[in-house]
Amino acid sequence: MDDKQLIIQLREQLHTHNYNYYVLNSPTISDHEFDDLMHRLEDLEQKHPDMYDANSPTQRVGSDISQEFPTVRHTRPMLSLANTYSLDEVRDFYQRTSNSLNGQPFRICAELKYDGLSISLHYQKGRLIRAVTRGDGLQGDDVTGNVRTIRTIPLVLNGSVPDEFEIRGEILMPWNSFERLNRERAEAEEELFANPRNAASGTLKSKDARIVSHRGLDAYLYYLLGDDIPGDGHYQRMQTARRWGFNVSNDIKLCDTLQDVWDYITYWDTHRKELPVATDGIVLKVDSLAQQRALGMTAKNPRWAIAYKFQAEQAVTTLREVTFQVGRTGVVTPVANMDPVLLSGTMVHRATLHNQDVMQGFDLHVGDKVRIEKGGEIIPKIVDIDHETTDTQHRGDGIRFITHCPVCGTPLQRNPEEASTFCPNDQECTPQILGKIEHFVSRKAMNINLIGTELINSYFNDGIIHDAADLYYMHHDAKVQQSVEASKQVPFERVLFAIGIRFVGEIAAKSLARKYQNIDNLSQASMESLLETDGIGQVIATSVYTYLRNERNITLINRLRQAGLQFQLNETQLVSHSTVLDGQTIVISGVFAHHSRDEYKHIIEQNGGKNSSSVSAMTSFILAGDNMGPAKLEKATRLGIRIVSEQEFLDMLR
Repeated sequence: MDDKQLIIQLREQLHTHNYNYYVLNSPTISDHEFDDLMHRLEDLEQKHPDMYDANSPTQRVGSDISQEFPTVRHTRPMLSLANTYSLDEVRDFYQRTSNSLNGQPFRICAELKYDGLSISLHYQKGRLIRAVTRGDGLQGDDVTGNVRTIRTIPLVLNGSVPDEFEIRGEILMPWNSFERLNRERAEAEEELFANPRNAASGTLKSKDARIVSHRGLDAYLYYLLGDDIPGDGHYQRMQTARRWGFNVSNDIKLCDTLQDVWDYITYWDTHRKELPVATDGIVLKVDSLAQQRALGMTAKNPRWAIAYKFQAEQAVTTLREVTFQVGRTGVVTPVANMDPVLLSGTMVHRATLHNQDVMQGFDLHVGDKVRIEKGGEIIPKIVDIDHETTDTQHRGDGIRFITHCPVCGTPLQRNPEEASTFCPNDQECTPQILGKIEHFVSRKAMNINLIGTELINSYFNDGIIHDAADLYYMHHDAKVQQSVEASKQVPFERVLFAIGIRFVGEIAAKSLARKYQNIDNLSQASMESLLETDGIGQVIATSVYTYLRNERNITLINRLRQAGLQFQLNETQLVSHSTVLDGQTIVISGVFAHHSRDEYKHIIEQNGGKNSSSVSAMTSFILAGDNMGPAKLEKATRLGIRIVSEQEFLDMLR
């Protein structure tokens, strides 16, 4: 068997093992064996770039190409469902359906309503070709590159399937992925996602497919459309979709009577809390497609389906006090402390009040009876005061937002354009000092992975360290010392992110590093110059300008530089960096003689351009090697997009 045949065989094996593991939850090989097969395929694909396939299992991890999301018109409109919160309205829907069908017998297919982001997947000859968000129902965003990283969505289907069809479903973030993501964001003092749906939506629109892959999205499919799909029943079609390899819920049920529908709703109103993903209701559909066609549509909704929405679970408990937490950047967050109460299967005794405006909007008093809910939220929130059980005549002291830092006593500040109130004493306020050091050693910053929160607290309490620079001037054991030394090779943009300038995240740090190339140029930059940097607005520019003119911050940077940290772009970055491709979006296609595709992607970024995986009206030109993809060539010709050869591209850079 030659290499190319082996590539095809390995792809088929890995697609099967992916389906067994992620959809059936019944792996037939070990993780180690799976990884071995994947590594063999990766090696072979690198040797044979002409065998590139966007649907290969190796492409599941995504790439760091900055993606654009062209708008695509839906082949068939994605209509929304009419919602109800009332069992009486469910009965009315059932009776209305019976009347419209002139008393014909009919069955209702009951399904869980998953709380995620609607998606339309298009397949041709058993292969995924396009994934489009719902958008406004008539058109949505093409997010195919990101969807390919979701392991429960098959890239290549099993068995005999129609030449062309569409399947719709929901992109979700499971609870465990959501909790992990919010833990990571909390550690980085980034704003938390309110619920899994927001997290899934934000993730799917990420311009870096590696982020999508890392966050562990899932998908449930629930509606199959096409001209050559066997069967007249919706339930039967979904079982067919399951056999083809799609992740279809096991909890679909055919209901013969209204009582069956009510029993299904009652059961899942309780047991949905045990599911690994968020749900917010039940979808009821007439099962027969012929009867669906007979019932027809209104202007906005199908008459043959309705969504019953669950009420968010709530509980009432007693407020005992509000405490105030100070974060790494000095932001002060009020937290309600309450009598413990059972809510959605867990005991809850704390709830965030977010910020000063939210807290004061409740007019809270010690002893108030407060109503709290999760409703898909990982962090419980106060909904309102339960006035029926609160003794308003004998309420305790009113709770006001503090005026001074609860740790260091410094008067708090609030910028007019911000919702947060913060302590400006970032040099002496203990939570801020510790938070900055924890941020400095974190994985996305300097990645000194053997120095954690406990060790930092111990060093600080013993007076061994006072800031991050001290870590490079003290004695560590051998393993920790090795990790500290390795951090000296971390590139400039991550060092800039690590020092903790307020509002400067990873993307802003990268933009600043690329424009100014070293810390001295950045320190001397004017406000006007900072504001001209891609992605840098007034708030970030002001923060950078102020930070780099503070004597203690200058001392910290100088000590870190003396310790050997990278405060300028390295030689390779400096040599290849230019603005030749500023503002241009480039698609790479084909096989090249002088550099690999990945090397060209890097070269494009280093010269100011953006990479894109798909051809659209926003494409500036296509960098084309041998064996350029025919679909890309046809689309480029149709849109009048320029084709640039490898040699022309290299000449352009010179």
